[in-house]
Amino acid sequence: MNTTSTNPAYAQPLYTLAEQVLDLCRASGADQAEVSLSQDTGFAANVRLGDVETVERTNDQGVAVTVYTQHSKGTASTADLRPESLRETVAQACAIARYTEADAASGLADADRLATAPMDFDLWHPTELSAEQGIALALACEAAGLQQQGISNSDGAAFNSGRSLAVYANSHGFFGAERSTHYSLSCSLIAGKDSAMQRDYWYSTALMFDGLDSADAIGRKAAERTAARLNPRSVKTGQYPVLFSAELARGLIGSFLGAISGGSLYRNASFLQDSIGKKIFPEWLSLHEAPHVPRGFRSGYFDAEGVATQASDIVSNGVIQRYLLGSYSARKLGLQSTGNAGGVHNLFASANAGDLQSLIKNMGTGLLATELMGQGVNTLTGDYSRGAAGFWVENGEIQYAVDELTIAGNLADMLPAIEAVGNDVDPRSHIQVGSILVGKMTVAGND
Repeated sequence: MNTTSTNPAYAQPLYTLAEQVLDLCRASGADQAEVSLSQDTGFAANVRLGDVETVERTNDQGVAVTVYTQHSKGTASTADLRPESLRETVAQACAIARYTEADAASGLADADRLATAPMDFDLWHPTELSAEQGIALALACEAAGLQQQGISNSDGAAFNSGRSLAVYANSHGFFGAERSTHYSLSCSLIAGKDSAMQRDYWYSTALMFDGLDSADAIGRKAAERTAARLNPRSVKTGQYPVLFSAELARGLIGSFLGAISGGSLYRNASFLQDSIGKKIFPEWLSLHEAPHVPRGFRSGYFDAEGVATQASDIVSNGVIQRYLLGSYSARKLGLQSTGNAGGVHNLFASANAGDLQSLIKNMGTGLLATELMGQGVNTLTGDYSRGAAGFWVENGEIQYAVDELTIAGNLADMLPAIEAVGNDVDPRSHIQVGSILVGKMTVAGND
């Protein structure tokens, strides 16, 4: 029996397909089965120097089937929704399961953990837009940037519009649907010439078209950021405070989240093994997950396994309260799913400081990082090493642009050394955090 109380009309065709696939799985002898179905439509317009480069339309669909037979798992997928293709996909999943080693932790989420109360988070805001309208927005955005002083070239501008519908169902009787719209507008510009060229960008993204920043504002912001990077210098290698701008700060929080995720923990690949109840952040800092926020980028009443989501602290007063677990990783660790199969939902970090300018002033001397390069974060050891660019700050004021730097430390030392989190939250992500000031890191330059 369906555990959800209502089936929205918009999802009914996919619900019917999901039921058919689950019936095929049962007939094929699977003990348990789950199916994910998706439909995505939209278009993207890309322009450069006043000319249209590409206009692409998408109309994608897909089905992924997972079966469990005596704790052996098999997965197969297809983009063909015809009955014969669905039968073949189920047969492939069952064949894979027959040759897969049994794992006691494999299987569906526990039935009593599944969501039972559908919720609407106001994520669906379709606006009928023509390709010509998207092109016009991208052209206007680029033109606004090219008009600014110091800008010598363009790397292009882009407008994207999309609609997504997803259904998840399993043989416990769970059926759940989610749908959302998304829009984005971006611009990338170049300042200077030859070996002195600098590139930067800006963008806006929203669930509703009217929520986008204006094309003019995005182009001007991209130009401002690009021109500010001209004539960069290096700095003398040493130990300095590092201020991560808000758009980078969420990546720092993301590195922490990766270390407390089930996949890292049960593989013994995290420096935060057995860390529940341990103080890893300053006492004033908390991280709160809120999956049920209206118009939140990652709002949802169930996770990727159908487990009910709920609001709770991940970190409270600097202390780790829980991990991020799906059913499989939870069983491997002897714990219960936290409703985080598929990742964290909307996350909010507490702030103890003002805007970026006040953070710069209070830092005194150090690095304001506005760009990071490379993937130099090791969740096993906590070692952190990234290429960086940004601005050098002295006496609480920006002095000049800097690039070709490396910032390094260890997350086990960096997270407790956070001195401030600003209130300048970047709203373009499901991780809502302001700029983060880390009291001391190694900054390596060429001087």
